[in-house]
Amino acid sequence: MKIERREESGVVIIALGGVIKLGESSRLFSNYLEGILSEGVEALLLDMSEIDYVDSTGLGELVGYLQRFSEQGGKLALLRPQERILKLLKLTRLDEVFKIYEDESEGLREMSAG
Repeated sequence: MKIERREESGVVIIALGGVIKLGESSRLFSNYLEGILSEGVEALLLDMSEIDYVDSTGLGELVGYLQRFSEQGGKLALLRPQERILKLLKLTRLDEVFKIYEDESEGLREMSAG
C-alpha cells in the first residue's frame, strides 16, 4: 500500500494506492489514520484514485474513522474513487454516508470552508 501526504488550504490530502483489505494494508492504513487523528487534523481528503480494491475490513476502517473524525469536529471525505470502488460504496449505501468528490479543487474548497 502506498500512502503520500500533502496539505493544501488547511486540508490534509492523503493519496492512497494499492488495496485496503484484511491484513497488513488494513493495519498500515489504520495506524496512519490514527496518527492523523491524534494530530488534531480537522479536514482530511482521502484520494482513492489509485486504490484498486477495498474489502469489508477496509470499508469498516473508513466508516470507523469517518465517525471518529466527526466526533472530534473534523471532516473526512473521499476523492476520486475508481468506478469499481464507487459501485461498492453505492451497493453498501456508503455513498450516502461519505462526501465524495470527483474534483480536487471542489473538495478543497468545501472542506476548507467553515
